[in-house]
Amino acid sequence: MRNYTRFYIDGDWVEPLGGNAIHVINPANEQPAGLITLGTAADVDRAVKAARTAFASFSRSSRQERIDILSSILNVYAKRHADLGAALTEELGAPTKFAMELQAGVGLAHLQTAINALKNYEFEHPQGPRTVVRREPIGVVGMITPWNWPINQIMVKVIPALATGCTAVHKPSEVAPFTAHVLAEIFHEAGVPKGVYNLVDGDGATVGAAISAHPGVDMVSFTGSTAAGIDVAKRAADTVKRVHQELGGKSPNIILDDANFVTAITENIYRLMLNSGQTCHAPTRMLVPQNQMEGAKQIAKQVVASITYGDPKTDVYMGPVVSERQWDRIQRLIKTGIDEGATLVTGGMGRPENMKVGYYVKPTVFADVENTMAIAREEIFGPVLAIIGYTDVDDAVTIANDTVYGLGAYVQSASIEKARAVADRLQAGVVYINGASEDTEAPFGGYKMSGNGREWGELAFSEFLETKAVIHATAD
Repeated sequence: MRNYTRFYIDGDWVEPLGGNAIHVINPANEQPAGLITLGTAADVDRAVKAARTAFASFSRSSRQERIDILSSILNVYAKRHADLGAALTEELGAPTKFAMELQAGVGLAHLQTAINALKNYEFEHPQGPRTVVRREPIGVVGMITPWNWPINQIMVKVIPALATGCTAVHKPSEVAPFTAHVLAEIFHEAGVPKGVYNLVDGDGATVGAAISAHPGVDMVSFTGSTAAGIDVAKRAADTVKRVHQELGGKSPNIILDDANFVTAITENIYRLMLNSGQTCHAPTRMLVPQNQMEGAKQIAKQVVASITYGDPKTDVYMGPVVSERQWDRIQRLIKTGIDEGATLVTGGMGRPENMKVGYYVKPTVFADVENTMAIAREEIFGPVLAIIGYTDVDDAVTIANDTVYGLGAYVQSASIEKARAVADRLQAGVVYINGASEDTEAPFGGYKMSGNGREWGELAFSEFLETKAVIHATAD
């Protein structure tokens, strides 16, 4: 049983000023795995004061000093890699191999990318003969991160903030907070100056709201649902702070008629089922030529049969979803898909056979889906695929863009030229062609109601910087 009931504020683990302790539930066995405290607005205020005090000096730190800090974090992180993986398996139900190699591994990749970018980042440049344009740290950044990729979402906020000289007040998800506490221990051991990073546990309605509205917070960076992101933006508006958001998605995967359908469908399903479907830009809508629908059903059914799932401490591809609340939501949407008349190819409602405990969901595929159906419109955030037919490329692009979201998109074709032509027409922040993997140097973020701003790589630095023009009376 982990005991994480204290907060990390001003370089020390401190007792909360208020709030109640709650259990964090292991989704694989539905048993308590640890304790945290749900903080209060007073705890947030204490953390913000620490961050503001630290900003005065940290914002003046040199490039080399910040490189040294990030390099130290990288070294300590590598030493604690296994601890992070174990925490992920307990809080998220992530299979051990997946937790170690991808969930925890991505933190190392983001750190190295940020260190490389910081070495040559242009914080100042001349603009004509009399003006110098400077990029300066924005200040105290409030960070609200989700449970689905907890390390990734923390690192893509904290690391660029530190790289640019900002300080942070962070609220991790109360559903999966363990990795945040391990990361705070890593930052402390690495020598991050006191007050530069501060952690306060809590729920969105209390701690999240206090961070969003706090006048001492200069920017709030939020990752989560679109509905919660709208609430954060409204609370932030009164103090006119910068709002940086990565929100929901309903990503299309257009499989063109010249693609290898076995390869394309297999890649789509394995990518979706990774992390039990709990990935914001997962390819949840597969678009196939209408005359290929029957073949797509058969391939999809065979691929899903190869997906292994179960106890995350065993060698499986997929574990449970994160919580009972999430399980209930997914079950409701699967039932809605059935009721709306979509063809249930495989999976369906209830736990998998012989799994009576744990929040396990059957890998589920619907076909003959209309883009107006709830399972094609709503972000299910579970291992549920909707296969939609299209008549021609124009129809496919229209269907793909017919969503309030615009986070990710995918295109499969034997012709790179055809794939690029389709990618150019898609309203999404990231487009993956022919099974392309992630690129930590590429900007990540969405169009439309999938948010604003970008994370990952060098471009993310600009989100944490203000622009200042220094104009001289005469040219040098």
